[in-house]
Amino acid sequence: MRRLALSLLFLAAAATGASAADASKGEALAKRWCATCHIVASDQQRGTTQAPPFSAVAGKPDFNERTLAYFLLTPHPRMPDMNLTRNEAADLAAYIKGQR
Repeated sequence: MRRLALSLLFLAAAATGASAADASKGEALAKRWCATCHIVASDQQRGTTQAPPFSAVAGKPDFNERTLAYFLLTPHPRMPDMNLTRNEAADLAAYIKGQR
């Protein structure tokens, strides 16, 4: 039920012309939340072997920025619950897209 509600909220925000995602804000979030495990930038030396670099995530043939933003809104067992807002999730997804 929560997933459906989040999905509907996200789609409603997208349909109403919500502000464009800000990749520079996403970069700050990535460095704060994600850099411990993921390689989030080309100048980063290491992450963990269990988390893919953002460049690999963005390079997947089925990469979809909106789907990734939705994924980031839901808690995952291996990731901390970051309690991102919809805008923050969109910003982070935009940053990851830019790592292609």
